[in-house]
Amino acid sequence: MDMKSADIEKIVRQVLESMGSSAAPARATSASVPATARVAMLTKLEHFDLKEYPIPEIGDDDVLVKVEGCGVCGTDAHEFKRDPFGLIPVVLGHEGTGEIVKMGKNVKVDSAGKPLAIGDKVVTCMIFKDNPDITMFDLNKQNVGGADVYGLLPDDDKHLNGWFSDYILVRGGSTIFNVSDLDLDSRILIEPCAVLIHAVERAKTTGILRFNSRVVVQGCGPIGLICIAVLRTLGTENIVAVDGEAKRLEFAKLMGATETVNFKDHKGIEALAGAVKDAFGGYLADFAFQCTGSPVAHANIYKFIRNGGGLCELGFFINGGDATINPHFDICSKEITTVGSWVYTLRDYATTFDFLKRAKAIGIPLEKLITHKYPLEKINEALETNLKMEGLKIAIVND
Repeated sequence: MDMKSADIEKIVRQVLESMGSSAAPARATSASVPATARVAMLTKLEHFDLKEYPIPEIGDDDVLVKVEGCGVCGTDAHEFKRDPFGLIPVVLGHEGTGEIVKMGKNVKVDSAGKPLAIGDKVVTCMIFKDNPDITMFDLNKQNVGGADVYGLLPDDDKHLNGWFSDYILVRGGSTIFNVSDLDLDSRILIEPCAVLIHAVERAKTTGILRFNSRVVVQGCGPIGLICIAVLRTLGTENIVAVDGEAKRLEFAKLMGATETVNFKDHKGIEALAGAVKDAFGGYLADFAFQCTGSPVAHANIYKFIRNGGGLCELGFFINGGDATINPHFDICSKEITTVGSWVYTLRDYATTFDFLKRAKAIGIPLEKLITHKYPLEKINEALETNLKMEGLKIAIVND
């Protein structure tokens, strides 16, 4: 009997599905997808409502993902508190991950060329459909600031636009990566880790950051702590962390900092700079990462850096105000080389997957950064916890 290859493929698929858990771990299929999904819709300042919408039919280039978890970003907190982007009503959440449960017929591989199938664990990056010049191999030739991102999209007739939900609809033209070889906590941390992979790559372009560099990291929130972890995985041994909270400085040691300085213990910038110098054994830093959104912190950090040193400023994801510096003393006479860093590229995302594996292999407990986990129905409490700075990384995790 002559059978077409498509018929054979269909029969094989039916046999595998019928074998169920006796042959392999159960994988979600389109048959298990409900008719509706909940989303956490930010309907007014400081308030999410859980709303339920029909799950739309997916197009030939779309992917439907069952959300497993999503980190709460500082950007989410800013939107929750002030709506600076004017998005309300909006489904937030851009640090998300989940499992493919439906795929359009044209979807075969992810943005790095890795095969995709139902049951695979995935994350999304930027949406570049309006800017085809930004590609996987565009080595920072263009800043990705003009791209869209799931979790910061205006509401529309699909509604499943952010990761603070039960399901998200990844539209054709979006980026998507297969990360089935990473555990859930690691996947939740991919997006913020990519920010730091990009920052360190930017820092390396100065030619100043090396294995034996003395590096100061100012700000020990999740961004600064991950910065320390990235530096440690690259082999940097001499890292001093600066912050005003003792608990965060303790975490800095866990991430790989060799010394810490609490700025609350020192009155005035000269005393603080002296404490940083002492922490380096009498030397100023070769390189500095400024990871806070404080203009005062930006103004101070130049005092920590040696003549001919380098600085990467990455703390200002939104407009935090102006900083006052003295160009002669802070930049010109010291010949400081400065780079700015904002978000990431697609290549940085792919590099991040390897960073997470390397960090785990050398014993850096990145998973400890996730200090609080909330179900979707407690999202208002999760954002309030974030704003109170009662933890480090807050996450929404679905059952």
